[in-house]
Amino acid sequence: MKTYIECWSGVAAALFSQALAGEPELAESLPKPMAAGSFSFTATLSGDMEGRFSVVLDSAVLDSPLVGEGVDQKAGWGELLREIADAAAGELLATSGQTCHVDKFEETSGESQVSRAFQLRSGERSWPILIRDEVRASRPAAPQQAGPSATTGPELAAPSNPAAGQSTAAVLGTGEALSPGIELLLDVELEASLRFGCREMPLGEILDLGPGDVVQLDRHVSDPVDLIVGDKIVARGEVVLVNGNFGLRITEVAAPRKRLETIRCLF
Repeated sequence: MKTYIECWSGVAAALFSQALAGEPELAESLPKPMAAGSFSFTATLSGDMEGRFSVVLDSAVLDSPLVGEGVDQKAGWGELLREIADAAAGELLATSGQTCHVDKFEETSGESQVSRAFQLRSGERSWPILIRDEVRASRPAAPQQAGPSATTGPELAAPSNPAAGQSTAAVLGTGEALSPGIELLLDVELEASLRFGCREMPLGEILDLGPGDVVQLDRHVSDPVDLIVGDKIVARGEVVLVNGNFGLRITEVAAPRKRLETIRCLF
């Protein structure tokens, strides 16, 4: 079973190479002393895995505009490390089924105790990154009972044979029976997409776009993204990294009536 720090190192290696200038590589190394002025960011986690997870950066990393030209380097590192902390929690859930949420993320003073150390390398330059990992299981795993008496609990067990006369909606617990016309559409495949944001632009500006240009959207990097099916927003959530691919951790789902209202008008 993967630990949080293992998920963090995998996500960090992928996002550092994608988000930082020069596509630097992250590799594990022996701990090295930090120069004066080092700074750190700490995530406070809760869930099946809980505790504090601190990332300490050498002050020399601020001398190179790795997070972009003309921006506050320390603030940029804070945003990137917060994104990695959230993505690592999603990776942990996907690979081990352990829930983990970032309750608080803040800048802290340099940590004296180190769990693991890494080097961020770009060309001939490198910067040390130290990790203090205090994330542990919040409670011991319950022992599994042997034999036929073991059960997952009624709240997790789905009925294998719905009672006669019960509608699909009643089995799923929506509290509302679906009309026969709606049930015919339940197996229809629809295209789903994620919307990170939008922006209105004059046609002239669009025609002037070229490689390397940046189009700023109407949302902050920490804002939730929309899951759109057809032309309806059916859910919102956070972008996570799952086995090297982007995914969506859903935090809010539209009510069933809202999700179906656009097709109910057909019957």
